[in-house]
Amino acid sequence: MKKPTIVVLGAGYGGLMTVTRLQKALGQNEAEIVLVNKNDYHYETTWLHEASAGTLHHDRVRYPIKSVINGSKVSFIQDSVLEVKTEDKKVVLENGEIAYDYAVIGLGPESETFGIQGLKEYAFSISNVNTAREIRDHIQLQFATYSSEAEKNEDRLTIVVGGAGFTGIEFLGELANRVPDLCKEYDIDFKKVRMYCVEAAPAVLPGFDPELVDYAVSYLEKKGVEFKIGTPIKGATPEGIIVSKGEDEVEEIKAGTVVWAAGVRGNSVIEASGFEAMRGRIKVNLDMRAPGHDDIFIVGDCALIINEEINRPYPPTAQIAMQQGEVIAKNLTKLVRNESDLETFTFENKGTVCSLGDDNAIGVVFGKKVTGKTASFLKKMVDNRALLLIGGPSLVAKKGKFNIL
Repeated sequence: MKKPTIVVLGAGYGGLMTVTRLQKALGQNEAEIVLVNKNDYHYETTWLHEASAGTLHHDRVRYPIKSVINGSKVSFIQDSVLEVKTEDKKVVLENGEIAYDYAVIGLGPESETFGIQGLKEYAFSISNVNTAREIRDHIQLQFATYSSEAEKNEDRLTIVVGGAGFTGIEFLGELANRVPDLCKEYDIDFKKVRMYCVEAAPAVLPGFDPELVDYAVSYLEKKGVEFKIGTPIKGATPEGIIVSKGEDEVEEIKAGTVVWAAGVRGNSVIEASGFEAMRGRIKVNLDMRAPGHDDIFIVGDCALIINEEINRPYPPTAQIAMQQGEVIAKNLTKLVRNESDLETFTFENKGTVCSLGDDNAIGVVFGKKVTGKTASFLKKMVDNRALLLIGGPSLVAKKGKFNIL
């Protein structure tokens, strides 16, 4: 009897958790497991803000995929996914096709600009290792070349971050620590630097505890960050951004660096494959399968699950993706063994921590509010736990965060 082929698309948090759990649960003769990913490495998406600011080297945020998969049980294909042909049960890759009996779609998110003119052309996004390097190098170049100009243009020292969600705030926390070092390195008066956080919504970190939000804003303001809340960005130009000041009034903020951190969507492969989706995300069944497709599971940024308590989708975090991956691996194991009692997914929120640089953070952990060094310690433990769950103690030893005091 032919072994079923399980094809996992994407080696993000959800995809890797699915594969590492499958390789433990299934025997070598039970199924053929294939993992497809664009790069030969996994990167910790939740660390990209550090690499973007230059407070953590980009090599620290990634590790080889083959270091965490069992080569005797899992085949790895480095390629880009173009389409899933559900009727033919095939995945179209840039360099070929692969047939599947079961597929897991765990492709990463894409930046969502909401049609704002100029953002794609003139703003950076914190989306992968390469963009993180670009942002870091670009910011450093602005500081390095400022001092050599005959007529110094202080706009080059202005950094605008669009978005006051987790990514934007965590990036600003790292920037607030990095910029003074850049000023010292290039003999620049820190007072010449401007750091703006521009957010269309009426609040920073929407949905987060207001007391903790006040703590974060106060801390970042003391570090030199200026907040423009309730201020929609209308466009980006080579010189900076245009923001709304009212019904008919706009203002230009000139800046040498604009980083867009205000939105992501699911993957465009979802729409290209004909799935019914909302901004590249599929509202999955309770067992994590795509509606109408008993052979396809969706995990991570491509999966849409409604939080019934507030009737809004859960944010696509690493925590939820990894929990989804565990459930999908269990259900695939049952399907391979012809068992029908599939598990349903229930999100177990273990807490949320938002870093404000290397030595400060805010969070709610097991229902308790935490700030400062305690929260920063817990954030590093959360980061280490993700490594532990996928790669075990050896991966933590190689890539973990230990400067916790």
